[in-house]
Amino acid sequence: MRVKIVSSILVCLFLFNMGLVADAADAHDDRCVILVSVDGLANFYLDDPLADMPFLKNAAKNGARADGLVCSFPTVTWPNHTTLVTGTTPAKHGVISNNYLDRKSATSVAFIPDPLFDKDQILKVPTVYDVAHNAGLVTAGIIWPATRNTRTLDWTVPDMFGKEAWPKYGTKVWLDELRKAGLPVDLHGDWTREKGGGVKRDWLYSRMARHLFQNHPPNLLMIHLVEVDHIEHQYGPRSPEAYWSVSYIDDRLRDIAEAIKLSPHGDKTTLVIASDHGFYPITKDIRPNVLLKKAGLLSKEKKQVYCLAQGGASMVYILDVANRAETIKKLKKQFAAVEGVQAVLDADEYTKLGQPTPAEDSRAPDLWLAAKTGYSFSNSDGGEDVVAPRKTKGGTHGYLPDDPDMLGSLVISGYGIKPGTKLPKTLSLDVAPTIAKLLGVKLPTAQGKALTKALVED
Repeated sequence: MRVKIVSSILVCLFLFNMGLVADAADAHDDRCVILVSVDGLANFYLDDPLADMPFLKNAAKNGARADGLVCSFPTVTWPNHTTLVTGTTPAKHGVISNNYLDRKSATSVAFIPDPLFDKDQILKVPTVYDVAHNAGLVTAGIIWPATRNTRTLDWTVPDMFGKEAWPKYGTKVWLDELRKAGLPVDLHGDWTREKGGGVKRDWLYSRMARHLFQNHPPNLLMIHLVEVDHIEHQYGPRSPEAYWSVSYIDDRLRDIAEAIKLSPHGDKTTLVIASDHGFYPITKDIRPNVLLKKAGLLSKEKKQVYCLAQGGASMVYILDVANRAETIKKLKKQFAAVEGVQAVLDADEYTKLGQPTPAEDSRAPDLWLAAKTGYSFSNSDGGEDVVAPRKTKGGTHGYLPDDPDMLGSLVISGYGIKPGTKLPKTLSLDVAPTIAKLLGVKLPTAQGKALTKALVED
Protein backbone atom coordinates (compact mmCIF):
# COMPACT_ATOMS: atom_id res chain seq x y z
CA MET A 1 0.00 0.00 0.00
CA ARG A 2 2.78 2.43 0.92
CA VAL A 3 4.53 1.75 -2.40
CA LYS A 4 1.32 2.62 -4.26
CA ILE A 5 0.92 5.87 -2.31
CA VAL A 6 4.52 6.86 -2.98
CA SER A 7 4.11 6.00 -6.66
CA SER A 8 0.96 8.11 -6.87
CA ILE A 9 2.73 11.05 -5.26
CA LEU A 10 5.62 10.73 -7.70
CA VAL A 11 3.21 10.61 -10.65
CA CYS A 12 1.47 13.77 -9.37
CA LEU A 13 4.78 15.54 -8.91
CA PHE A 14 5.86 14.46 -12.39
CA LEU A 15 2.65 15.79 -13.96
CA PHE A 16 2.91 19.03 -11.95
CA ASN A 17 6.51 19.54 -13.01
CA MET A 18 5.61 18.72 -16.60
CA GLY A 19 3.03 21.50 -16.38
CA LEU A 20 5.69 23.89 -15.13
CA VAL A 21 8.01 22.82 -17.95
CA ALA A 22 5.26 23.44 -20.48
CA ASP A 23 4.55 26.89 -19.00
CA ALA A 24 8.26 27.66 -18.95
CA ALA A 25 8.57 26.65 -22.60
CA ASP A 26 5.81 29.09 -23.55
CA ALA A 27 6.93 31.93 -21.28
CA HIS A 28 8.67 34.87 -22.93
CA ASP A 29 11.91 35.32 -21.01
CA ASP A 30 13.10 37.98 -23.44
CA ARG A 31 10.32 40.39 -22.48
CA CYS A 32 9.21 42.55 -19.59
CA VAL A 33 5.85 43.79 -18.36
CA ILE A 34 5.78 46.60 -15.81
CA LEU A 35 2.57 47.09 -13.85
CA VAL A 36 2.57 50.54 -12.28
CA SER A 37 -0.26 51.28 -9.88
CA VAL A 38 -0.79 55.00 -9.38
CA ASP A 39 -2.86 54.92 -6.21
CA GLY A 40 -5.95 57.11 -6.53
CA LEU A 41 -5.38 58.33 -10.11
CA ALA A 42 -8.97 58.74 -11.30
CA ASN A 43 -9.77 58.27 -14.96
CA PHE A 44 -11.13 61.81 -15.24
CA TYR A 45 -7.63 63.31 -14.97
CA LEU A 46 -6.72 61.90 -18.39
CA ASP A 47 -9.35 64.16 -19.98
CA ASP A 48 -8.78 67.17 -17.74
CA PRO A 49 -6.82 70.00 -19.44
CA LEU A 50 -5.73 71.22 -15.99
CA ALA A 51 -3.98 67.90 -15.31
CA ASP A 52 -0.39 68.42 -16.49
CA MET A 53 0.51 64.83 -17.39
CA PRO A 54 2.29 64.95 -20.76
CA PHE A 55 3.94 61.54 -20.41
CA LEU A 56 0.80 59.63 -19.46
CA LYS A 57 -1.47 61.43 -21.91
CA ASN A 58 1.01 60.76 -24.72
CA ALA A 59 1.21 57.08 -23.70
CA ALA A 60 -2.59 56.92 -23.81
CA LYS A 61 -2.64 58.48 -27.26
CA ASN A 62 0.06 56.25 -28.72
CA GLY A 63 -0.85 53.06 -26.87
CA ALA A 64 -4.14 51.76 -25.53
CA ARG A 65 -6.44 53.54 -23.12
CA ALA A 66 -9.59 52.32 -21.38
CA ASP A 67 -12.60 54.58 -21.01
CA GLY A 68 -12.30 54.07 -17.28
CA LEU A 69 -11.39 51.08 -15.11
CA VAL A 70 -14.18 49.52 -13.05
CA CYS A 71 -12.45 48.47 -9.84
CA SER A 72 -13.44 45.99 -7.16
CA PHE A 73 -15.87 46.90 -4.39
CA PRO A 74 -15.06 48.41 -1.98
CA THR A 75 -12.86 50.70 -4.02
CA VAL A 76 -9.99 50.73 -1.53
CA THR A 77 -6.32 49.84 -1.83
CA TRP A 78 -5.72 46.32 -0.57
CA PRO A 79 -8.54 44.43 -2.33
CA ASN A 80 -8.01 46.31 -5.58
CA HIS A 81 -4.29 45.75 -5.80
CA THR A 82 -5.01 42.08 -5.22
CA THR A 83 -7.60 42.07 -8.00
CA LEU A 84 -5.09 43.68 -10.37
CA VAL A 85 -2.67 40.75 -9.97
CA THR A 86 -5.16 37.87 -9.64
CA GLY A 87 -7.90 38.81 -12.08
CA THR A 88 -10.46 37.79 -9.46
CA THR A 89 -12.98 39.45 -7.18
CA PRO A 90 -12.43 39.85 -3.42
CA ALA A 91 -14.83 36.96 -2.81
CA LYS A 92 -12.45 34.70 -4.68
CA HIS A 93 -9.01 36.09 -3.80
CA GLY A 94 -9.77 36.64 -0.11
CA VAL A 95 -8.71 40.26 0.53
CA ILE A 96 -12.22 41.61 1.05
CA SER A 97 -11.36 45.10 2.32
CA ASN A 98 -8.58 47.11 3.95
CA ASN A 99 -9.57 45.54 7.27
CA TYR A 100 -12.34 43.43 8.73
CA LEU A 101 -14.07 42.73 12.06
CA ASP A 102 -13.22 39.61 14.01
CA ARG A 103 -16.64 38.35 15.04
CA LYS A 104 -15.44 36.66 18.23
CA SER A 105 -13.49 39.57 19.70
CA ALA A 106 -15.50 42.31 17.93
CA THR A 107 -12.23 44.08 17.08
CA SER A 108 -10.84 45.34 13.79
CA VAL A 109 -8.15 43.25 12.07
CA ALA A 110 -5.96 44.97 9.50
CA PHE A 111 -4.90 43.83 6.06
CA ILE A 112 -3.35 47.24 5.32
CA PRO A 113 -0.33 47.63 5.40
CA ASP A 114 0.43 43.92 5.93
CA PRO A 115 1.11 44.18 9.70
CA LEU A 116 -0.18 40.69 10.53
CA PHE A 117 -0.38 38.32 7.59
CA ASP A 118 1.96 36.83 5.02
CA LYS A 119 0.76 36.72 1.44
CA ASP A 120 0.01 32.99 1.55
CA GLN A 121 -2.16 33.45 4.65
CA ILE A 122 -4.65 35.75 2.94
CA LEU A 123 -4.57 35.09 -0.82
CA LYS A 124 -6.69 32.15 -1.91
CA VAL A 125 -5.78 32.08 -5.62
CA PRO A 126 -2.57 32.33 -7.68
CA THR A 127 -1.31 35.73 -8.79
CA VAL A 128 0.21 36.59 -12.14
CA TYR A 129 3.60 36.91 -10.43
CA ASP A 130 3.17 33.40 -8.98
CA VAL A 131 2.64 31.83 -12.39
CA ALA A 132 5.37 33.95 -13.99
CA HIS A 133 7.87 32.90 -11.31
CA ASN A 134 6.85 29.25 -11.59
CA ALA A 135 7.39 29.46 -15.35
CA GLY A 136 10.98 30.54 -14.78
CA LEU A 137 10.57 34.29 -15.28
CA VAL A 138 12.20 36.90 -13.04
CA THR A 139 9.66 38.71 -10.87
CA ALA A 140 9.92 41.84 -8.73
CA GLY A 141 7.68 43.96 -6.54
CA ILE A 142 8.23 47.44 -5.13
CA ILE A 143 5.79 48.03 -2.25
CA TRP A 144 3.04 45.94 -3.81
CA PRO A 145 0.25 45.33 -1.27
CA ALA A 146 -0.36 41.86 0.21
CA THR A 147 3.07 40.49 -0.68
CA ARG A 148 4.64 40.05 2.75
CA ASN A 149 6.94 37.03 2.81
CA THR A 150 5.92 35.94 -0.66
CA ARG A 151 8.17 33.27 -2.14
CA THR A 152 7.47 34.07 -5.77
CA LEU A 153 8.99 37.55 -6.00
CA ASP A 154 12.71 37.32 -6.71
CA TRP A 155 13.29 40.97 -5.79
CA THR A 156 10.94 42.66 -3.38
CA VAL A 157 10.27 45.23 -0.71
CA PRO A 158 6.75 45.06 0.80
CA ASP A 159 4.24 47.86 1.20
CA MET A 160 4.77 48.09 4.96
CA PHE A 161 5.48 50.88 7.44
CA GLY A 162 8.22 51.16 10.06
CA LYS A 163 11.98 50.83 10.12
CA GLU A 164 12.02 47.07 10.57
CA ALA A 165 9.73 46.14 7.67
CA TRP A 166 12.16 46.22 4.76
CA PRO A 167 15.13 44.66 6.63
CA LYS A 168 12.86 41.84 7.81
CA TYR A 169 10.74 41.19 4.73
CA GLY A 170 12.66 42.69 1.81
CA THR A 171 15.24 40.94 -0.38
CA LYS A 172 18.36 41.43 1.73
CA VAL A 173 20.97 41.14 -1.01
CA TRP A 174 19.10 43.74 -3.06
CA LEU A 175 18.83 46.14 -0.11
CA ASP A 176 22.59 45.83 0.39
CA GLU A 177 23.16 46.67 -3.26
CA LEU A 178 20.84 49.66 -3.05
CA ARG A 179 22.71 50.99 -0.02
CA LYS A 180 26.02 50.67 -1.87
CA ALA A 181 24.45 52.51 -4.80
CA GLY A 182 23.64 55.42 -2.48
CA LEU A 183 19.87 54.98 -2.34
CA PRO A 184 18.48 55.84 1.13
CA VAL A 185 16.48 52.65 1.68
CA ASP A 186 17.06 52.81 5.45
CA LEU A 187 15.13 56.10 5.62
CA HIS A 188 12.02 54.55 4.11
CA GLY A 189 10.54 53.61 7.48
CA ASP A 190 10.80 57.23 8.64
CA TRP A 191 9.30 58.50 5.39
CA THR A 192 6.22 56.30 5.79
CA ARG A 193 5.48 58.25 8.99
CA GLU A 194 5.97 61.71 7.52
CA LYS A 195 2.99 63.70 6.31
CA GLY A 196 4.76 64.55 3.05
CA GLY A 197 6.83 61.38 2.90
CA GLY A 198 5.09 60.10 -0.22
CA VAL A 199 7.08 62.52 -2.38
CA LYS A 200 10.36 61.04 -1.22
CA ARG A 201 8.96 57.52 -1.35
CA ASP A 202 7.80 57.67 -4.97
CA TRP A 203 11.12 59.19 -5.98
CA LEU A 204 12.91 56.30 -4.21
CA TYR A 205 10.68 53.64 -5.78
CA SER A 206 11.39 54.89 -9.29
CA ARG A 207 15.16 54.79 -8.58
CA MET A 208 14.86 51.27 -7.21
CA ALA A 209 13.15 50.26 -10.44
CA ARG A 210 16.03 51.77 -12.39
CA HIS A 211 18.50 49.73 -10.33
CA LEU A 212 16.59 46.56 -11.16
CA PHE A 213 16.52 47.27 -14.89
CA GLN A 214 20.25 47.85 -14.87
CA ASN A 215 21.35 45.04 -12.56
CA HIS A 216 18.61 42.41 -12.26
CA PRO A 217 16.30 42.90 -15.25
CA PRO A 218 12.89 41.47 -14.39
CA ASN A 219 10.34 39.97 -16.73
CA LEU A 220 7.59 41.24 -14.48
CA LEU A 221 7.81 44.26 -12.19
CA MET A 222 4.97 45.60 -10.07
CA ILE A 223 5.43 49.02 -8.54
CA HIS A 224 2.99 51.03 -6.39
CA LEU A 225 3.16 54.85 -6.37
CA VAL A 226 1.40 56.54 -3.46
CA GLU A 227 1.53 60.34 -3.38
CA VAL A 228 -1.56 61.12 -5.48
CA ASP A 229 -3.70 59.18 -3.00
CA HIS A 230 -2.10 60.93 -0.02
CA ILE A 231 -2.72 64.41 -1.42
CA GLU A 232 -6.30 63.73 -2.48
CA HIS A 233 -7.19 62.40 0.97
CA GLN A 234 -5.88 65.60 2.48
CA TYR A 235 -7.13 68.17 -0.03
CA GLY A 236 -9.65 66.39 -2.24
CA PRO A 237 -9.61 65.61 -5.97
CA ARG A 238 -9.33 68.41 -8.53
CA SER A 239 -7.82 70.67 -5.87
CA PRO A 240 -4.71 72.72 -6.71
CA GLU A 241 -2.70 70.30 -4.59
CA ALA A 242 -4.18 67.30 -6.43
CA TYR A 243 -3.23 68.80 -9.79
CA TRP A 244 0.31 69.25 -8.48
CA SER A 245 0.38 65.59 -7.38
CA VAL A 246 -0.67 64.19 -10.75
CA SER A 247 1.99 66.31 -12.44
CA TYR A 248 4.58 65.07 -9.95
CA ILE A 249 3.59 61.45 -10.51
CA ASP A 250 3.74 61.92 -14.27
CA ASP A 251 7.41 62.82 -13.81
CA ARG A 252 7.95 59.56 -11.90
CA LEU A 253 6.25 57.59 -14.69
CA ARG A 254 8.58 59.26 -17.17
CA ASP A 255 11.54 58.32 -14.97
CA ILE A 256 10.47 54.69 -15.00
CA ALA A 257 10.01 54.74 -18.78
CA GLU A 258 13.47 56.24 -19.24
CA ALA A 259 14.99 53.63 -16.93
CA ILE A 260 13.50 50.83 -19.05
CA LYS A 261 16.16 51.61 -21.65
CA LEU A 262 18.79 50.24 -19.24
CA SER A 263 17.24 46.77 -19.38
CA PRO A 264 18.25 44.17 -21.98
CA HIS A 265 14.50 43.71 -22.42
CA GLY A 266 14.05 47.42 -23.10
CA ASP A 267 12.89 46.98 -26.69
CA LYS A 268 10.38 44.35 -25.61
CA THR A 269 8.86 46.03 -22.57
CA THR A 270 5.18 46.78 -22.03
CA LEU A 271 4.13 49.45 -19.55
CA VAL A 272 0.75 48.89 -17.88
CA ILE A 273 -0.33 51.92 -15.85
CA ALA A 274 -3.42 51.33 -13.73
CA SER A 275 -5.07 52.77 -10.64
CA ASP A 276 -6.98 51.10 -7.86
CA HIS A 277 -9.85 53.60 -7.62
CA GLY A 278 -10.95 57.13 -8.35
CA PHE A 279 -11.72 59.84 -5.78
CA TYR A 280 -14.61 61.86 -4.38
CA PRO A 281 -14.49 65.09 -2.36
CA ILE A 282 -16.00 64.84 1.12
CA THR A 283 -17.56 67.46 3.37
CA LYS A 284 -19.70 65.32 5.74
CA ASP A 285 -19.20 62.17 7.83
CA ILE A 286 -21.81 59.44 8.21
CA ARG A 287 -21.48 57.76 11.61
CA PRO A 288 -23.62 54.60 11.51
CA ASN A 289 -22.39 53.48 14.91
CA VAL A 290 -24.17 56.49 16.44
CA LEU A 291 -27.41 55.17 14.95
CA LEU A 292 -26.66 51.73 16.40
CA LYS A 293 -25.93 53.22 19.82
CA LYS A 294 -29.24 55.09 19.80
CA ALA A 295 -31.04 51.90 18.82
CA GLY A 296 -29.52 50.06 21.79
CA LEU A 297 -27.49 47.75 19.56
CA LEU A 298 -24.07 49.10 20.48
CA SER A 299 -22.59 49.94 23.86
CA LYS A 300 -19.25 49.80 25.64
CA GLU A 301 -20.36 46.61 27.33
CA LYS A 302 -21.67 44.79 24.28
CA LYS A 303 -21.62 45.04 20.50
CA GLN A 304 -24.72 43.47 18.99
CA VAL A 305 -24.03 45.24 15.70
CA TYR A 306 -20.96 47.16 14.58
CA CYS A 307 -20.10 49.15 11.47
CA LEU A 308 -16.53 49.24 10.14
CA ALA A 309 -15.80 52.11 7.75
CA GLN A 310 -14.06 51.74 4.38
CA GLY A 311 -14.19 55.37 3.26
CA GLY A 312 -17.17 55.60 0.92
CA ALA A 313 -18.40 52.18 2.05
CA SER A 314 -19.06 50.57 5.40
CA MET A 315 -19.28 46.97 6.56
CA VAL A 316 -22.17 46.08 8.88
CA TYR A 317 -21.55 43.12 11.19
CA ILE A 318 -24.49 41.63 13.08
CA LEU A 319 -22.95 39.88 16.06
CA ASP A 320 -26.26 38.97 17.71
CA VAL A 321 -26.76 35.80 15.67
CA ALA A 322 -30.05 34.82 17.31
CA ASN A 323 -31.81 37.92 15.95
CA ARG A 324 -29.83 38.25 12.73
CA ALA A 325 -32.64 38.06 10.14
CA GLU A 326 -34.89 40.46 12.05
CA THR A 327 -32.02 42.89 12.66
CA ILE A 328 -31.05 42.91 8.98
CA LYS A 329 -34.62 43.75 7.99
CA LYS A 330 -34.83 46.65 10.46
CA LEU A 331 -31.39 48.06 9.72
CA LYS A 332 -31.93 48.07 5.97
CA LYS A 333 -34.81 50.51 6.43
CA GLN A 334 -33.01 52.61 9.03
CA PHE A 335 -29.76 52.95 7.09
CA ALA A 336 -31.57 53.65 3.81
CA ALA A 337 -33.17 56.70 5.46
CA VAL A 338 -29.83 58.20 6.55
CA GLU A 339 -28.69 61.32 4.72
CA GLY A 340 -25.86 60.56 2.29
CA VAL A 341 -26.42 56.80 2.06
CA GLN A 342 -26.66 55.77 -1.59
CA ALA A 343 -27.32 52.06 -1.11
CA VAL A 344 -27.82 49.40 1.56
CA LEU A 345 -26.64 46.12 0.07
CA ASP A 346 -27.73 42.71 1.30
CA ALA A 347 -26.30 39.37 0.15
CA ASP A 348 -28.35 39.32 -3.06
CA GLU A 349 -26.77 42.64 -4.05
CA TYR A 350 -23.21 42.63 -2.69
CA THR A 351 -22.43 39.17 -4.04
CA LYS A 352 -23.04 40.61 -7.52
CA LEU A 353 -20.27 43.10 -6.71
CA GLY A 354 -17.83 40.29 -5.92
CA GLN A 355 -18.10 40.20 -2.13
CA PRO A 356 -18.58 36.95 -0.16
CA THR A 357 -21.33 36.18 2.32
CA PRO A 358 -20.50 35.41 5.97
CA ALA A 359 -21.31 31.75 5.24
CA GLU A 360 -18.59 31.77 2.56
CA ASP A 361 -16.08 33.83 4.54
CA SER A 362 -16.45 34.51 8.27
CA ARG A 363 -14.63 37.82 7.84
CA ALA A 364 -17.40 39.13 5.58
CA PRO A 365 -20.09 41.50 6.91
CA ASP A 366 -23.84 40.93 6.80
CA LEU A 367 -24.61 44.20 5.01
CA TRP A 368 -22.63 46.75 3.02
CA LEU A 369 -23.41 50.46 2.96
CA ALA A 370 -22.39 52.76 0.11
CA ALA A 371 -22.28 56.55 0.41
CA LYS A 372 -23.03 59.34 -2.04
CA THR A 373 -20.36 61.75 -3.20
CA GLY A 374 -19.54 64.31 -0.53
CA TYR A 375 -20.03 61.80 2.29
CA SER A 376 -17.63 59.43 4.02
CA PHE A 377 -18.28 56.80 6.68
CA SER A 378 -16.70 57.05 10.13
CA ASN A 379 -16.29 54.47 12.90
CA SER A 380 -17.09 57.09 15.55
CA ASP A 381 -20.00 56.50 17.92
CA GLY A 382 -19.57 59.78 19.81
CA GLY A 383 -22.16 62.52 19.97
CA GLU A 384 -25.77 62.51 18.86
CA ASP A 385 -25.51 63.31 15.15
CA VAL A 386 -25.49 60.41 12.70
CA VAL A 387 -24.38 62.82 9.97
CA ALA A 388 -22.01 65.64 10.82
CA PRO A 389 -20.01 68.22 8.85
CA ARG A 390 -16.28 67.62 8.72
CA LYS A 391 -13.92 70.14 10.30
CA THR A 392 -11.84 70.16 7.13
CA LYS A 393 -12.65 69.17 3.57
CA GLY A 394 -10.83 66.25 2.03
CA GLY A 395 -11.34 63.29 -0.24
CA THR A 396 -11.78 59.55 -0.14
CA HIS A 397 -12.79 56.42 -2.05
CA GLY A 398 -14.47 53.09 -1.33
CA TYR A 399 -17.73 53.93 -3.12
CA LEU A 400 -19.62 51.84 -5.67
CA PRO A 401 -17.13 51.08 -8.44
CA ASP A 402 -19.22 52.16 -11.42
CA ASP A 403 -19.80 55.68 -10.13
CA PRO A 404 -18.18 57.96 -12.78
CA ASP A 405 -15.53 59.62 -10.61
CA MET A 406 -14.68 56.31 -8.94
CA LEU A 407 -13.41 54.83 -12.23
CA GLY A 408 -9.68 54.18 -12.23
CA SER A 409 -7.23 54.76 -15.07
CA LEU A 410 -5.80 52.17 -17.45
CA VAL A 411 -3.14 52.97 -20.04
CA ILE A 412 -1.04 50.30 -21.76
CA SER A 413 1.85 51.18 -24.05
CA GLY A 414 5.01 49.73 -25.52
CA TYR A 415 5.82 46.32 -26.91
CA GLY A 416 2.92 44.21 -28.17
CA ILE A 417 0.33 47.01 -27.97
CA LYS A 418 -1.60 48.36 -30.94
CA PRO A 419 -1.09 52.13 -31.14
CA GLY A 420 -4.15 54.31 -30.72
CA THR A 421 -6.38 51.58 -29.29
CA LYS A 422 -9.50 52.87 -27.58
CA LEU A 423 -10.84 50.38 -25.08
CA PRO A 424 -14.33 50.67 -23.62
CA LYS A 425 -14.94 50.87 -19.91
CA THR A 426 -12.88 47.95 -18.65
CA LEU A 427 -12.93 45.69 -15.60
CA SER A 428 -9.86 45.62 -13.37
CA LEU A 429 -10.32 41.84 -13.52
CA ASP A 430 -8.90 42.01 -17.06
CA VAL A 431 -5.50 43.43 -16.13
CA ALA A 432 -3.87 40.23 -14.79
CA PRO A 433 -5.00 38.04 -17.73
CA THR A 434 -3.64 40.67 -20.14
CA ILE A 435 -0.26 40.65 -18.38
CA ALA A 436 -0.24 36.84 -18.40
CA LYS A 437 -0.87 36.79 -22.15
CA LEU A 438 1.90 39.33 -22.79
CA LEU A 439 4.32 37.13 -20.80
CA GLY A 440 3.16 33.88 -22.37
CA VAL A 441 2.02 32.33 -19.08
CA LYS A 442 -1.34 30.94 -18.01
CA LEU A 443 -3.58 32.21 -15.23
CA PRO A 444 -6.57 29.85 -15.41
CA THR A 445 -8.08 30.99 -12.11
CA ALA A 446 -8.66 34.52 -13.41
CA GLN A 447 -12.26 35.61 -13.84
CA GLY A 448 -11.30 38.39 -16.25
CA LYS A 449 -10.22 38.14 -19.89
CA ALA A 450 -7.15 39.37 -21.73
CA LEU A 451 -7.70 42.67 -23.55
CA THR A 452 -6.91 41.16 -26.96
CA LYS A 453 -8.26 44.21 -28.79
CA ALA A 454 -5.19 46.11 -27.59
CA LEU A 455 -2.65 43.34 -28.29
CA VAL A 456 -0.60 42.72 -31.39
CA GLU A 457 -0.83 39.08 -32.39
CA ASP A 458 2.36 37.21 -31.44
